Amino acid sequence: MPAPLALYDNYTRSLRPFAPLGAGPVGLYTCGPTVYDYQHIGNFRTFLFEDVLKRVLMANGYDVRHVMNITDVGHLVADGDDGEDKMAVGARRAGKTAWQIAGIYTEAFLADMRALAILPPTVLCRATDHIAEQVAFIADLESRGYTYRTADGIYFDTSRQPDYGYLARLDRAGLEAGKRVDIGDKRSPTDFALWKFSPPGEKRQMEWPSPWGIGFPGWHIECSAMAQKYLGDFFDIHCGGEDHIPIHHTNEIAQTEARVGTRLANFWMHGYFLLANDAKMAKSAGEFLRVKALVDRGYDPLAFRYLCLTAHYRTQLNFTWDALDAAATGLARLRAGFHALPDDGSAADAASVERFMSHANDDLNMPRALAVAWEVLRGDLAGGVRRATIAALDATMGLGLAHWHPREDIVPDDVRELAEARLAARAARDFAESDRLRDALKSAGWDVEDRKGAYTLKRAAAAASSKGEGVAR
Repeated sequence: MPAPLALYDNYTRSLRPFAPLGAGPVGLYTCGPTVYDYQHIGNFRTFLFEDVLKRVLMANGYDVRHVMNITDVGHLVADGDDGEDKMAVGARRAGKTAWQIAGIYTEAFLADMRALAILPPTVLCRATDHIAEQVAFIADLESRGYTYRTADGIYFDTSRQPDYGYLARLDRAGLEAGKRVDIGDKRSPTDFALWKFSPPGEKRQMEWPSPWGIGFPGWHIECSAMAQKYLGDFFDIHCGGEDHIPIHHTNEIAQTEARVGTRLANFWMHGYFLLANDAKMAKSAGEFLRVKALVDRGYDPLAFRYLCLTAHYRTQLNFTWDALDAAATGLARLRAGFHALPDDGSAADAASVERFMSHANDDLNMPRALAVAWEVLRGDLAGGVRRATIAALDATMGLGLAHWHPREDIVPDDVRELAEARLAARAARDFAESDRLRDALKSAGWDVEDRKGAYTLKRAAAAASSKGEGVAR
């Protein structure tokens, strides 16, 4: 038997054995996208970690009830209580209504999910479809004395909770002593909006009536309300990115404790950032990479999935094109090796599956689990057994090996030789020969894109669906 499943819980800051709270499906809530723009590959690193978690739970024999929200209202630009709603900003940028961009970016998100082989959630719920639940939640908090009114909204009074901020280990005394910014009518910097009033005389695209006046819900209330609706007052696992720890998830816990006395989820798990040039990838920076950008450069999106498997979800991963090149090469070799093995109906090797799952069950240690897949491929088990074993492991890795077939745009050996010769000519600064070889590649139907010490090949005048890459040695 593989080692039992253990997961790192950020609430207790410990690695804990996982056991479901009830006899039914494991309840899993994952914070989904705010659909004011396209999601970038940094966002998808978190969604991929959550997909691996779900697959590992399933590999351990659990049914999973997975709920993911779509934030289409209430998320302000400062991730707190300041500035405009991100949906209004996105609508103005796109020249469309907030409702229109919510539809456009939700569909784009779901298409990218499919491209990355991320399993769909059991329930995909939109904040704007659950205004009544959020209003009822706030009314309950008000009846329990946890709210107060200001000129711009209804706020949660964090002073009522001595352990507020425990998830993030917030230094509340330090925050109070060191506050230098204008917090408006809020009583404390840590208090947060439950309901925001529409500005007087201004008609918003997204606003609703409530017992407190026309307005819209805050960001944090939606997740607590929808998680409770679909998973109950206390469920198994809640996930998100590491940036959710100090504000969003801290406030989800606070308002849920105030309403029903639980911390909402038994495990709180967080994926760490994808970095670009050692800086967090963020839409606010103005430059970010979409999955489409990878495809446009000739990469298979699953190469990015493979790259994410090479790093533990609780370590930051620095994205570079060289790293993606290496991942694309690894995926191509794994695919080729898998399909070179006979499909003779053999059973998977139980010992290898057990080793793989022992690593996967060690807080989703996918780099070590991936190494087991390579050991099987290169090992001395019978070919059919190796194929069946890797197929079994891939149910957790999610690389779709069994469904992949070689495509016509795999780089032929003679084209590769031309490209390698051109790379050598460029290194020798023989630009005339380099130009001649570029023309030869073009005549053979291939375009070449140069990078420092490397190149990318893709078929000319065709959208590349797979990629050939070479790196100078």
